[in-house]
Amino acid sequence: MGTVRQLSSLKPVLVRACRRTPGGVLSAAGDRKQKEKMTVHNLYIFDRNGSCLYYNEWNRKKQAGISKDEEFKLMYGMLFSIRSFVSKMSPLDMKEGFMSFQTSKYRLHYYETPSGLRFVMNTDLSVPNARETLQHIYSSLYVEYIVKNPVCVLGQSLDSELFSSRLDSFIRGLPFYSPRAA
Repeated sequence: MGTVRQLSSLKPVLVRACRRTPGGVLSAAGDRKQKEKMTVHNLYIFDRNGSCLYYNEWNRKKQAGISKDEEFKLMYGMLFSIRSFVSKMSPLDMKEGFMSFQTSKYRLHYYETPSGLRFVMNTDLSVPNARETLQHIYSSLYVEYIVKNPVCVLGQSLDSELFSSRLDSFIRGLPFYSPRAA
């Protein structure tokens, strides 16, 4: 019985150690860690054939040093390879598929529509999951301002000023967007 009491007395301590507070996260030692500012670096929209239909930057710190067309091809090729690798290596049937990956500097979030459009958002490491954000961009912005717009031709570069401005407003209004330059 003493062990059970000891375990149950430890449980509130563990819960408190993981509790989020307005000023940051309370660590196991009880000291506060300053909450990191989060941000969005850029967004790509690819069609099913790998053509980049849309690209925008918000807080990109470093340029790739290659042309945008080469960057788009490299990004799409990487996504194609990662999706293939993940589907072959997964021990389970992957209903959701590849969703994100991270490096030491950024996290890439991925969403693919049933029609084959691919939405890719690069954020800093503090953003845990942007899948719902990408789904919202597709269903509420892309469908409303591109698919339902008779002037926009599907499969071609997205030149809609209305789509671009609404997307920019949406991204800047995200809870994990910060216009920092650092």
